[in-house]
Amino acid sequence: MSILTVGEIMLRLQPFGYKRFAQADAYEAVYGGGEANVAVSLAQFGEDVAFFTKLPSNAIADRCVGELRRYGVDTKKIVRGGERMGVYFCEKGCSQRPSNVIYDRAHSAISEIEQEDVDVDKLLDGVEWLHWTGITPAISDKTAKVLAIILKAAKQKNITVSCDLNFRKKLWSKEKANKVMTELVKTVDVLISNEEDCKDVFGIEADDSNISGGKISKEGYAALGAKVLAKFPALKGVAFTLRESYSASRNGWSAIYVTRDGVYSSKHYDIDIVDRVGGGDSFGAGLIYGLKNGMGEQAALEFAVAASCLKHTVEGDFNVVSVAEVKKLAEGDGSGRVQR
Repeated sequence: MSILTVGEIMLRLQPFGYKRFAQADAYEAVYGGGEANVAVSLAQFGEDVAFFTKLPSNAIADRCVGELRRYGVDTKKIVRGGERMGVYFCEKGCSQRPSNVIYDRAHSAISEIEQEDVDVDKLLDGVEWLHWTGITPAISDKTAKVLAIILKAAKQKNITVSCDLNFRKKLWSKEKANKVMTELVKTVDVLISNEEDCKDVFGIEADDSNISGGKISKEGYAALGAKVLAKFPALKGVAFTLRESYSASRNGWSAIYVTRDGVYSSKHYDIDIVDRVGGGDSFGAGLIYGLKNGMGEQAALEFAVAASCLKHTVEGDFNVVSVAEVKKLAEGDGSGRVQR
């Protein structure tokens, strides 16, 4: 039985090194997007995982599909058509200068997807776990409609569904996010959020935390998790990644997982960041892997946090690390010594 992720993958263009957009005379091209990042991570962990999206029939999209295949993702479910794939420009931050992202994704193929593009029964055939993020319904009303159809069918087939809230203020308003996500999350078994998303999407927040000041109250997030579980009776658990932003280059990193039976808290890492894009996606992939493979809540959480910690040291959107590397860190070896 396989895992399916559903969403948009984009062409990522970034100045080389830490140059600003104003300095750039050339751009490095890679690919990435929330659900595609999760798929690649899971493929690196040895899972049978497919990615669904819509991409145009051109050489740039062909290169993108080839990149997914290179990392072991099944691309057979991808629909081809439309005029273009989305693009985003990423200026990497450093020290006290934050990263900056500019989207160029209007009228992308996935934003104009139609119901007739998707054979839902065929798409979900053999799927055990489905993952999506709040970015997908934010892209357009059409993607939200198609996603809702897929999620309804998934629940009828008793497929486990996970979602990362991933609120993006550049894509939609808090009011619209609240309206759409409140309905879609009713289909979800495992919800993933960061420090701010529950406040932005559902209007509920953790007490006694100051994200900008680097102050995180795990007790506050445990209480927040209980509120989310009360709001969505079908949820089995909600995970929060907890990022303490000391600067753009150095963060504290941990997580908490709240279920109806208990609260689980991970160890804490201080990370010197190479590339933080995809950090949340790698956590989601790690949590899916751990829960799907029967690790238990605590071990799955530790695996997810360790996987995400390692992602912050990897260039690009994709987390190209192995299960062995993640387990080694989760078990306490964070020395960074050369492996011979």
